[in-house]
Amino acid sequence: MAPHTVTLAGNIDSDGFRREARALLAALVAPDDVDWVIDPRAATQRFSRPAGLSAPRSASAGLTHPLVPRSFMSLCETVILHNAPLRFGLLYRLLWRLVHEPGLQYDPRDRDRVQALHMAQAVRRDMRKMKTLIHFDVVDDAPGAEGLYLAWFDPDHHVVEAVAPFFARRFAQLRWAILTPERSVRWQGQMLEFGPGAPATAASDGLGRYREVFEKQAARHPPAVNSDRGSAPARSSRPDSAP
Repeated sequence: MAPHTVTLAGNIDSDGFRREARALLAALVAPDDVDWVIDPRAATQRFSRPAGLSAPRSASAGLTHPLVPRSFMSLCETVILHNAPLRFGLLYRLLWRLVHEPGLQYDPRDRDRVQALHMAQAVRRDMRKMKTLIHFDVVDDAPGAEGLYLAWFDPDHHVVEAVAPFFARRFAQLRWAILTPERSVRWQGQMLEFGPGAPATAASDGLGRYREVFEKQAARHPPAVNSDRGSAPARSSRPDSAP
């Protein structure tokens, strides 16, 4: 059988994964028959989100099943932030096996379960690093404006959107921005604005890269206000794909 190709809207498109996994499971499509890919346009997405909305949204909603334990739902939410391309295939395989092999949830040595747990641990460790190791420098980005607190960080996983609300709460009264190779974020008092990543040279030319990401590019492509991930729906090659 030819594989079913599912194109997710971004690296942490939990909504798309949830929707497609639910449809694939209902259609009895085995994990080996599914290819999960990321839309290459994801790296250039720009969007804003109110600080009160944490990310990512739970990947568990819509995946509930009498044979799927709640612990899997939480695990799924975290593992999606890992940088391994195999993560979506691994999670769908675990979902499939939990439904078709009920005893799996009682096997702590299962290879798939152990791998997913290790991936979740790596993501949580990366989130802690981002919260504790980031160093902000104050730069003058505009005459008469309050200083901009600017930082560069290179996370191991896709954690920027998940950690950004932490900084918005902690530094709510400041103007700040964090540049990373994959995704950048800034806060100007009301909304978290996400933009493309910045190259490693941002560590030494932060203000220039900040202006490129959030001023020059934003002028050409204003960010959309989006409370649901800021991403388009996943696309599937299946003719009966869920809308």
